[in-house]
Amino acid sequence: MKVVGISASNMGTKTRIAMDYTMQVINEKYPDAITTLIDLAEVDVVFSDGRNYMDYEDDTKMVTETLMAADAIIIGTPIFQASIPATLKNIFDLLPENAFRDKVVSIIVTAGSSKHFLIADHQLKPILAYMKAQIVQTYVFIEDMDFYRKKIINDDVLFRIDRLVEDTMLMAEVQQKIREAQDSIYGF
Repeated sequence: MKVVGISASNMGTKTRIAMDYTMQVINEKYPDAITTLIDLAEVDVVFSDGRNYMDYEDDTKMVTETLMAADAIIIGTPIFQASIPATLKNIFDLLPENAFRDKVVSIIVTAGSSKHFLIADHQLKPILAYMKAQIVQTYVFIEDMDFYRKKIINDDVLFRIDRLVEDTMLMAEVQQKIREAQDSIYGF
C-alpha cells in the first residue's frame, strides 16, 4: 500500500513536525507500507495553468504523479488567515476532478488558535469530497500550545495521530478490498 503524506505549507515548522511524527508511526506500525512525505517547502511546484497533470515537469510532475499513485494520503496543513494555504489549493488545482477516487484521505491541521477548528470541515473536506476522496471523518487539530522546542508535547495529540493513522490504514485496506471485488467481476 502506498501512503503519501503532504506537509502543505512553504513556511513554518509545526505542520512538518506533525507530519514527521505521523510518517514515523506509519513506518513503525505498518512496515509493509510504502511511504512518501512531500514537504511543499522543499519542492518547486508551479501554479496550475489547466494542463493535464502528466504534462507538467520536474517537481510539479513528481508531486502530482506521486499523489495519483497513492492508495492513502494524509494531508497536514496549517491554517493561515482562517483558510488553507495557497500551496495546498494549488495542488488540488493541478490534479483532475476525480484525482482522489478510491483513495483514502485524512487530515491533520495545525493552527495558532482554537478559533480555526472548523476550517477543515468548511473548506478542506468539501474540496476532497468533490475530488471523490474517501475521507476519514475525524481529523487531528493541533494548536501552537501543543508544541514546545520543535516537539509535540501534548500526549492527547500524539494519541489522536496514532488513532488517525490506524483509521486511515484500516479504511485504505477496506477500500483496496472493495476495488479488488469490483475488478474480479470483470474477470480480467
